[in-house]
Amino acid sequence: MGPLKRIKSFSALLFVLLLLDGYFQWVAAQHCVWYGECGESTSVPGKKYNCNDTGPPRPLEPEGYDVLAEICPGYNYGNRSLCCDVNQLKTLYGSLQVPLQYLSRCPACFFNLMSLFCELTCSPHQSRFMNATQIVDSSVTEVQYYIGESFSNAMYNACKDVQAPSTNAKVLSLLCGKEAKDCNATNWIQYMFNIDNKQTPFPIIPIFSDVPVHGYDPMNNKTYACSDELEDGSAPCSCQDCSDVCGPRPVPPPPIPPWTIFGIDAMTVIMWISYMAFLLLFFGAVLAAWCYRKRTFMSEYGPILDSNNSVSLNGESPELVNASCCETLGERFENALQIAFSSWGSFCVRFPFVVILGTVILVTAFSGGLLYMRITTDPVELWSSPSSQARQEKDYFDSHFGPFFRTAQLIITTPLNITDIFSPYPVGDDIPFKAILTKDILHQVLDLQLGVEDIVATYEGQNVTLKDICLAPLAPYNNNCTILSVLNYFQNSHTVLDHMNGDEFYVYADYHSHFLYCVSAPASLNDTTNLHDPCLGTFGGPIFPWLALGGYDETNYNNATALVITFPINNYLNDTVRMGKALAWEKEFIKFMKNYQNPNLTIAFSAERSIEDELDRESNSDISTIVISYAIMFLYISLALGHIQSFRRLLVDSKISLGIAGILIVLSSVSSSLGIFSYAGIPLTLIVIEVIPFLVLAVGVDNIFIIVQTYQRDERMAHEELHQQIGRILGDVAPSMFLSSFSETVAFFLGALSNMPAVRTFSLFAGLAVFIDFLLQISCFVSLLGLDARRQEANRLDIMCCVKLPEGQETKTDSILFRFFKKVYAPFILKEWVRPIIVAVFVGMLSFSVAVVNKVEIGLDQKLSMPDDSYVLNYFRNLSEYLHTGAPVYFVVEEGLNYSSPEGQNVVCGGVGCNNNSVVQQIYFASLISNYSTIANTPSSWLDDYFDWVKPQSSCCRYYNDSGAFCNASVVNNTCVRCRPMTDAGKHRPEGEDFMKFLPMFLSDNPNIKCGKGGHAAYATAVDLYPDNTGVGGSYFMSYHTILKESPDFIHAMKMARKLSENITQSVNHKVFAYSVFYVFYEQYLTIAYDTALNLSISLSSIFVVTAILLGFELWSAALVSITIAMILVNMFGVMWLWDISLNAVSLVNLVMSCGISVEFCSHIVRAFSISVKKNRVERAEEALAHMGSSVFSGITLTKFGGILILALSKSQIFQVFYFRMYLAIVLLGAAHGLIFLPVLLSYIGPSLNKAKVFAANQRYAGTERERLLNY
Repeated sequence: MGPLKRIKSFSALLFVLLLLDGYFQWVAAQHCVWYGECGESTSVPGKKYNCNDTGPPRPLEPEGYDVLAEICPGYNYGNRSLCCDVNQLKTLYGSLQVPLQYLSRCPACFFNLMSLFCELTCSPHQSRFMNATQIVDSSVTEVQYYIGESFSNAMYNACKDVQAPSTNAKVLSLLCGKEAKDCNATNWIQYMFNIDNKQTPFPIIPIFSDVPVHGYDPMNNKTYACSDELEDGSAPCSCQDCSDVCGPRPVPPPPIPPWTIFGIDAMTVIMWISYMAFLLLFFGAVLAAWCYRKRTFMSEYGPILDSNNSVSLNGESPELVNASCCETLGERFENALQIAFSSWGSFCVRFPFVVILGTVILVTAFSGGLLYMRITTDPVELWSSPSSQARQEKDYFDSHFGPFFRTAQLIITTPLNITDIFSPYPVGDDIPFKAILTKDILHQVLDLQLGVEDIVATYEGQNVTLKDICLAPLAPYNNNCTILSVLNYFQNSHTVLDHMNGDEFYVYADYHSHFLYCVSAPASLNDTTNLHDPCLGTFGGPIFPWLALGGYDETNYNNATALVITFPINNYLNDTVRMGKALAWEKEFIKFMKNYQNPNLTIAFSAERSIEDELDRESNSDISTIVISYAIMFLYISLALGHIQSFRRLLVDSKISLGIAGILIVLSSVSSSLGIFSYAGIPLTLIVIEVIPFLVLAVGVDNIFIIVQTYQRDERMAHEELHQQIGRILGDVAPSMFLSSFSETVAFFLGALSNMPAVRTFSLFAGLAVFIDFLLQISCFVSLLGLDARRQEANRLDIMCCVKLPEGQETKTDSILFRFFKKVYAPFILKEWVRPIIVAVFVGMLSFSVAVVNKVEIGLDQKLSMPDDSYVLNYFRNLSEYLHTGAPVYFVVEEGLNYSSPEGQNVVCGGVGCNNNSVVQQIYFASLISNYSTIANTPSSWLDDYFDWVKPQSSCCRYYNDSGAFCNASVVNNTCVRCRPMTDAGKHRPEGEDFMKFLPMFLSDNPNIKCGKGGHAAYATAVDLYPDNTGVGGSYFMSYHTILKESPDFIHAMKMARKLSENITQSVNHKVFAYSVFYVFYEQYLTIAYDTALNLSISLSSIFVVTAILLGFELWSAALVSITIAMILVNMFGVMWLWDISLNAVSLVNLVMSCGISVEFCSHIVRAFSISVKKNRVERAEEALAHMGSSVFSGITLTKFGGILILALSKSQIFQVFYFRMYLAIVLLGAAHGLIFLPVLLSYIGPSLNKAKVFAANQRYAGTERERLLNY
């Protein structure tokens, strides 16, 4: 038994010794690596090293309890025995202020980050995972920190989505030294522990492993995912800061597939089938009718005889007429018009001077209003109605937050084709820099930028510089102008641009490395290279690379081929003096840039006033083109009115003076219209000035030709005096003139119901001008015609009326054009084999136009609005080529929301505890599907930044204890105290009075190195406070649109932003709207198709009603006029598609005008057909075309054709596209339909003879010479 006992005792002793050895090893592992602070850091001035100390942890002094609980909650370590003292805790607190302000919005992320630093600084187990590798004079100058890979990845995953609301970017873009997308767990921690970030006083070398390394156990503390709730009750991070909370990523609806049939555009197929069916039926009917005639030996015109027998002018008694009530009513109305106009014409000829003097007095009085004429060139006033949604939203935004700033911008490229290769030190792939980013070019660009800053303008005797008008967000503390330029990465300094760190062998850092760092961390106060230069602009804000660079691919900013320099300029609402200064400086800026020469730089530039200036210049430069155009038309009118019987009577038969008088009458009607509306205070637009004379000339000249040529073809009856003859002629033609003019007037006035200011103004001025023109023609012009007729009958020369030719026998003949129409043209197109071809061709044109009407592009390419030689065109081209960001978009929350209540806060904010359908959250969701929503970024949120700023853990919100005034974080003063206590209540969001107490401080706080959350720069204008800071009125949350280049892009972006704001409004039950500076110009295109259809439908309807009444209640005649005009309008859309003419306010004005001019082409022919007493439709159509066709052709077609061709020579692209092309199409289509298709249509389905009108004509002309002429 003895030996066994000894063996057992030895075993027990060995076990105890092993336990004791393990215990002492564990105790040895509990010592510190440092304790307390020692000497000053040589790497980061103002920071201190920690003192080397391998002793055991020591109890924390009581004064450090609060600091420990604040930054390391849950890290009391039982008895608070730590490896750090109070000073180390305070240093840690100060160093983590910026991360705390940005990351504390996600509790899990912040907790994990604090675990990393609290374990590093104070853990009583430091020696288990830390190794002091360098100790100098008892100071620890380098350590190794063993960190678990699981911990680092979990910390990164919890923080990777956290947003920085003021910059529309992720926080890691600010805290990782590179863009968030390039950041990972490893390089983020390496950056935070690198002395180059100017926060870490000595190198901390992280070593990542989940297993022990070299005897060290990596720090692998518990972590929380961003979707976890913390033990202290902190809620999971918000969806905006944690994608795991959001659930599935929103999926945009699939795009609507194009409507096709058999893989071909559906409209094309439908119209092709329809056209083929029509041809089959139509030609079948024509062939059947021809066979029927051949078989029954009927006359050529049998099938198209009126359903009732024709009524001759003699031999019929009233009892045999059997006219319907409607026909009788129409005849009486027609007769009343003839009598009225005949009497009036006779009066005008008998008393010409009374009539002329009266009209001159009236025209002079009306035209006197031109003294009060105002011309609107403001694009907002031109294209946006004051009652429109975009205009009201713009007015709301301007009045609550101030108008959107003005800009002067440069887009700079270089013709040099060189590449600068940068080789990073010590290792790294070579990085090519394009020519525009070489140092020499950057120096030249900086010279240019500084030259712009030095521009001095003069306004009312005062010098104006950029500093007087520029946007300076930190004024008055920092008056530097905002200049969005890559040169601001170098503080706009040649010296900083030349900074270099290196030796005779290597360049460690220069402008290349600084540029690469700044484009990835534009808000950094210093880079991590050896230069340690700031990236933040001199104005106190970041310069995002997508705003300052162009022509790069993805995010390879070194491949940029263009620099974009933007000078934001303050815009002023109702302050003419300061606005005048801004305009004066912009004028000097444009002058400076036009004169700037540098062979190495190609510069496109623009200022806010550029477009309006160029529009004014364009209008002035096109005056000569317009004058030549009108001069050609005037010359033609003056020469074409006369009907020369022989060379001897050339100056007698010419009507140059009458033509000039007619032109003056047209111009008088225009001036009277402008004057009357100027009296009423309605401003003119350039469209009115450029289009209305053309329109009135078309209408007026046509009527002049009809009056004069009817008189020239007429034979004076026996015992009939001149005034009776002209009165009778006016009685015949004035109803037709009245029909066309009144139809146009009503159509234009109804067009004034449009919401588009340009269309409404045009319609008002045009309607009145056309009607005044008609009144002047049947009064003043008739009197002048009577005087000219007397001159001609007295053989007196035209113009030189005092000279008289000797009497001679002359034979009166018809004009060549009239004879051509009567003998050749009319009979030809009404031949039996020609008419079907004409119908087939015109229906084919109609089918084609219907097929493409929905393919006409909507919008107005802004390049078209500029002259060919405009510098702005080059700017637009460069903008389209190099632009890498869209316009800012503001989501405005109107007043009425209680931000002081948790409920009001939750429907807006995007942080912890906010509703998932809040304003910020919904905009964030939209940014995730930017290709569909066109929202490019997470919105900046003043409310979320305010909550971070006011937290008691942050050093941002402080005030002087004695005065209550705000104390900036950069101020060192013992009387400055936290705004809110470090209690549970203090850590919650401010509510009630607290909310409004500190909000004005936040909005006035400038961001600095100790507090990056100050709201002055980012949000000073974003919150509209009630008087005396009693509450929040309106506020906005800003994001950006995706890149927008063409009109459809802008239209789609506005549509999607409005759709989003409507969804937000419904979900939060409070009015929210989207606003961007371009909405007011593009809103018209959201409804342009509807507005076009409505305007043209109203015009056509009014034409139908007026035509039906004035043709003596002949509904079918009115329908045929309306059908023909509708065909012209549809064919106009076909021409627009073929000729790349987009649908916008300018083209809509032209379409409305074409509707009016088309009346001239159609109504005269139809009325002549309706009053003709020939025996069948073909003969009636032939007579109408022969008598009215020549007047219409010479009055409108030839008059306009010469003038229109001159417009093609205009420098203005908008003239070439919207005036030359559309005017030419209007005239050609109108003439083709009025003079070719309409007579053929009338020959087939024209209205029957009005028996009452025939009988009345029989009674009126029986036994007179007129009877013979009518029967001829």
